[in-house]
Amino acid sequence: MGFWYGQGCGLGTEPAGKESPGVSDQAQLLLLRFPEKLHFFLEAFIACRKNVAIAISSLEAFGMMINLSFGQRGTEGIFLLNLPLLLLLCRKGTLLINNLFSIAAAILMGTSELAKTFEVIILSRVVMGIFAGLASNVVPMFLGEMSPKNLRGAIGVVPQLFITIGILAAQILGLNSILGNAKGWPVLLGLTGIPSLIQLLTLPLFPESPRYLLIQKGDEEQARRALQRLRGWQDVEEEIQEMYQENRSEKEEGQFSVLSLFTFRGLRWQLISIIVMMAGQQLSGVNGVFYYADRIFESAGVHSSSIQYVTVSIGAINVVMTLLAVFIVESLGRRILLLAGFVLCSASCALLTLALNLQSTVSWMSYLSILCVIAYIIGHALGPSPIPAVMITEMFLQSSRPAAFMVGGSVHWLSNFTVGLVFLYMEAGLGPYSFLIFCAICIATTLYIFFIVPETKNKTFMEINRIMAKRNKVEVQESKELKDSYPLSRQEEKKSLSSSEM
Repeated sequence: MGFWYGQGCGLGTEPAGKESPGVSDQAQLLLLRFPEKLHFFLEAFIACRKNVAIAISSLEAFGMMINLSFGQRGTEGIFLLNLPLLLLLCRKGTLLINNLFSIAAAILMGTSELAKTFEVIILSRVVMGIFAGLASNVVPMFLGEMSPKNLRGAIGVVPQLFITIGILAAQILGLNSILGNAKGWPVLLGLTGIPSLIQLLTLPLFPESPRYLLIQKGDEEQARRALQRLRGWQDVEEEIQEMYQENRSEKEEGQFSVLSLFTFRGLRWQLISIIVMMAGQQLSGVNGVFYYADRIFESAGVHSSSIQYVTVSIGAINVVMTLLAVFIVESLGRRILLLAGFVLCSASCALLTLALNLQSTVSWMSYLSILCVIAYIIGHALGPSPIPAVMITEMFLQSSRPAAFMVGGSVHWLSNFTVGLVFLYMEAGLGPYSFLIFCAICIATTLYIFFIVPETKNKTFMEINRIMAKRNKVEVQESKELKDSYPLSRQEEKKSLSSSEM
């Protein structure tokens, strides 16, 4: 499931391909590396309607519409659809419905050239943004609720791993020699629907979230069966009892809305933490680094026709480092990866500022710039990119988790939207010094995580809840009477019956 989610999001958000030399650097960022023929498609049809030649600045405005509509609709999708669908259709049902958005967007993108209208592309980005906004929240939640505590972090990183694989696949398919050309780009954009179609057909074979079944639906029998399928053994009593413990401790609060989440004292530091981590993830400068990457490679002597292959290699590094995070997150923990990642990103931004300013006078500074880009990507892939979604799953209980993902996901997409909107103006006014702002954000996020965010590896949701309750200065509602009132499991019933017969 993580595979198809990642491939769909990756292919949908990163159509790869090298811009033509005549296109400005701003258009290159705003069009998200659309193949050059797609660029000319926009230019030709806008000019045809207006009956005038279109200026680059106008083309950039349309590019901005296409780019920013994705992030904006992702945020709106989270706010308008996330919580209602989760409450009405459960986790699996929400994902099934969400696939329809991706398939519809793929059809629109794939047929946009036949329709001879750029509005179809904008509409498809809007629809794909809704899909990505929902998927980026529901998938980590679904996987986190199904995972055992000793594997929850590793499984939680898997969606981000396959997002990077999807991006890499889009970069490879978007090469000029494959699909990044006049004939191939509609096919490239239409491919986004294939993973979603496969998931639509195969996801019904997967079990529903056991925590959803027991805590929200009150169906212990179905929850037990789901756990047994997921674990591969029959004795799941310990996890069942832990779910009952969580259910009893939060029963008085009921289902949280976004408003109640902001006003509930017992979740104050959890809420602040996810806002800081999700904002830090996007405001740390990742889009700025990729924006500068091409010109950095050119300054180091890489021919313009070869930069697309260097971009693919950067995507491969992103995949490898995210894969490494899957294997080390349970041994090193979440905090270490977050702290190390943000520290490496901040150091890379600081050095990159220095290197970009000096590369015109010091020849080897261009190579230092390349090392800074690679180091930044490594740091971001290890911690800031995959871990925040894992932390949202772990820091909230069942009743507040959907609302928490709504907040975290909205902060993510709004931050992404903000960077896409203002970075070009930052770069025009500050130049390479823009990275000092990103450096400061990385340092501030690092300090917050160091002093506030606890380690959550190999802990149950209730154990994490007790840790955060101390910081919030509240008591967990967990009395002995509640513990003693759990329903007897089947094994316990058999033991009690056998002892009474004796």
